[in-house]
Amino acid sequence: MQLQTTISQSISQALQAVFGITVDASQIALQPTRKEFAGSFTFVTFPYTKQVGKGPEQIGQALGEYLKENAPEVKDFNVVKGFLNLEVKEAEWLRLFRNIMADPNFGHGEGSGRNVMVEYSSPNTNKPLHLGHLRNNFLGYSVAEILKANGHKVMKVNLVNDRGIHICKSMLAYEKLGNGENPDSSGIKGDHLVGKYYVLFDKAYKEQIDELVAQGMDKEEAKKKAPWMLEAQEMLLKWEQGDEHVVNLWKTMNSWVYAGFDETYRTIGVDFDKYYYESETYTLGKERVEEGLQKEVFFKKENGSVWVDLTDEGLDEKLLLRADGTSVYITQDLGTAELKYNDFPYDQSVYVVADEQNYHFQVLKATLKKLGKSYADGIYHLSYGMVDLPSGKMKSREGTVVDADELVQEMVDTARQQTEELGKIEGFTQEQAQELYHTLAMGALKYFLLKVDPKKRMLFNPQESIDFRGNTGPFIQYTHARISAILRKASEMGIKFDPAAFDSFDNLHEVEQEVIIQLGNFPAVVKEAGNLYAPSVIANYVYELAKAYNRFYQEISIFNETDEQARSFRIALSAMVARFVRESMKLLGIEVPERM
Repeated sequence: MQLQTTISQSISQALQAVFGITVDASQIALQPTRKEFAGSFTFVTFPYTKQVGKGPEQIGQALGEYLKENAPEVKDFNVVKGFLNLEVKEAEWLRLFRNIMADPNFGHGEGSGRNVMVEYSSPNTNKPLHLGHLRNNFLGYSVAEILKANGHKVMKVNLVNDRGIHICKSMLAYEKLGNGENPDSSGIKGDHLVGKYYVLFDKAYKEQIDELVAQGMDKEEAKKKAPWMLEAQEMLLKWEQGDEHVVNLWKTMNSWVYAGFDETYRTIGVDFDKYYYESETYTLGKERVEEGLQKEVFFKKENGSVWVDLTDEGLDEKLLLRADGTSVYITQDLGTAELKYNDFPYDQSVYVVADEQNYHFQVLKATLKKLGKSYADGIYHLSYGMVDLPSGKMKSREGTVVDADELVQEMVDTARQQTEELGKIEGFTQEQAQELYHTLAMGALKYFLLKVDPKKRMLFNPQESIDFRGNTGPFIQYTHARISAILRKASEMGIKFDPAAFDSFDNLHEVEQEVIIQLGNFPAVVKEAGNLYAPSVIANYVYELAKAYNRFYQEISIFNETDEQARSFRIALSAMVARFVRESMKLLGIEVPERM
């Protein structure tokens, strides 16, 4: 914040004036003062003892005396061991607050000139979205919004994994067991219907393995020789050869899935600027494999499969093309990376993919470098931890995943129950109540999944996430609704709260100062969240802001205040908190209600 910069400059001048040492203001690190001591900012003097030739407390005392005398923003100071705690004058906090009010773009970076592509969701067309996909979608969407707030030009993309052996598994099971059913005839959402056949394939496949093992075959051999697996592999080969029947079945089943995905995306509030399909990129990937062979950076084995040797990069040999000529994941990723760069020449391409694929992205980047692609250095894998439930790990093929649609509905039902119990829907129409339940449900779900550092594996607890107390989305949403009610009341009473209405107000309470400090931190928080690709930084900030405001609300009267300027200031402070709660939650992809 600007005030922090000003204090750093004053300390730089003090070091020069008192001790004759030159330290650039940008090198002056300030910390928030610990709550048990008076002050707002703390300067640590230990690093300067050798240069100055004095003890840390002596340095702090001398600097504090100089600053109190010469720095207009410093009201007082105290020294605790090697920590110089500085109190800031009320006028400085109020000047900062007025600057925040006057700047509608406070905290948002100007155009950086950087192009950043964020790829997220990346579903398979053989199953519906599940809980793990939700963390992926919310993380990708939020990171994209945070990068925009940092002034970057951002393109949000979705790479749909619409081809491969796993897709053929669903197709084969449907062909054998489907009896022509479709989403309309079955009453089942399209992505769920296709997912049903993926589970049926796995069930039949396991039974076939068991039969072969019972006949004396080795289990690993049985996995390869099971009839349905051989048929699925044959189907994949036919698809790549353009077999009309297989391609038509593929198009039909994928169309059901896309309709289902679109419905889920609308419900959870994420979107994309562009879709890519692996069926359209794998051939370009094969061309890159051929290019690598010509450049002699890839090699063929005796069976005809193509590999890249990455042992010099600390990796190993990696398969790029199977012996039968069919592609693997890395094949299409080579093609997709080029296609994406041609469409949107990026400085950075962020892949939001679970940490199970860390090795894969090391290989992708190293392989593109082998090919001499200029965009290889821009590849960044935003690796995130998996989501667990109290019941344990999820497995799609066994049908034990937590379905995204079902979870969202469960969250809406829980939001309804909690809200009705707390009596927070008085005067709502049924339609307004339904909208509120959905807003609270999505706020609870998104906030719970985003408040944890992306790299950490996490346990999701639906009941805990929707509590109206504590570090939850609904607590922050309720804070916004509370402030909205205050602003409506002020409007009805005709109270003005523009800066002119409190131009001579100068008697700040400590809790009011704390709220202004939180507001002033917003630009640094947005920048940090962008640098770290971490929505958790925004989530932590908005929670601390809501906590600071609720403390203010509990301790300081607003409408019973007899001093009109103080009252106007407090309403203006409330309005600014609502604004930054709204902006912060928007960066997380969360809506905040005006009333509840």
